[in-house]
Amino acid sequence: MQPAVMRLMRFPTASARDPAVDAWFDGRAPELGALARTWFLRMRGCGADVRELLHDGHPTACVGDAAFAYANAFTAHVNIGFFQGASLADPAGLLEGDGKFMRHVKLRPGVTVDAAALGALITAAYRDTRRRLEQGAA
Repeated sequence: MQPAVMRLMRFPTASARDPAVDAWFDGRAPELGALARTWFLRMRGCGADVRELLHDGHPTACVGDAAFAYANAFTAHVNIGFFQGASLADPAGLLEGDGKFMRHVKLRPGVTVDAAALGALITAAYRDTRRRLEQGAA
C-alpha cells in the first residue's frame, strides 16, 4: 500500500541564499554545525531552483517554494529530514520515524554514515518534489 500523499509545504519567502541559514550553522556546536552544513550543502547543490529559509527554527531546502528537506541539530546528533520521506525508497535503511509523511536520518559526530545512500535520499527527495510540482501538486 502506498503512503498517503501530503500536500506540499509551500514557503513563498524562500530565497536563493538566506544569510540566516548560514548563521544558524555557525550558531551550533562546531561538530554538529559542520555536520549539518555538509548535508545542507548537498541539498543546495541539487539544482538551480533550490531555495532556502529557516522554518521552525532550522534550515529548510525547497524546490522553488516547495520544501523537500531540512537539517536540524540537537544536543548530540543532527537530523537530515525529508518532508515526503515516507514515500522515498530507502534500500540502505537509513530513514527513521513513523509519521504519516516525514522521515529523517540521524547523524552523530564521529559515526560513519553511508554517504552515498544519504546523498541518494537527498537527490530522490529533490526529484520527487520537483515531479510533484510539475504534476501540479498543491
